[in-house]
Amino acid sequence: MNWQAFTHNALRIVTGLLFAPHGWQKLVVDGVDAFSRSWFAGVIELVGGTLIVIGFQTRWTAFLCSGLMAFAYWLVHGTNALLPIHNGGELAVLYCFVFLFLWAHGGGDFSVDGMMKKK
Repeated sequence: MNWQAFTHNALRIVTGLLFAPHGWQKLVVDGVDAFSRSWFAGVIELVGGTLIVIGFQTRWTAFLCSGLMAFAYWLVHGTNALLPIHNGGELAVLYCFVFLFLWAHGGGDFSVDGMMKKK
């Protein structure tokens, strides 16, 4: 078994499964105003998380999601304190860097991108 490929795909799928519900919560549960900053974030989180799970257009999606998390960190958390341990921004930083990893490495073999590449 190729553990590197397995863990790469597992990281992508689990990250998308954990990320998409943040968008669902903003759009459906909280019912944020359409076209507000939170609405755009929710759309990116829901659609981006779903695309990350299936591994479609992984690099572009991960780049957009990474940027969203960097923006969220500095706009929401970074105004309270500099360090994530002090401002509650650990999750935003972690998502940002996991998405940067996915941007650099793509979706992996077990993804729509990987299957399209094989053809």
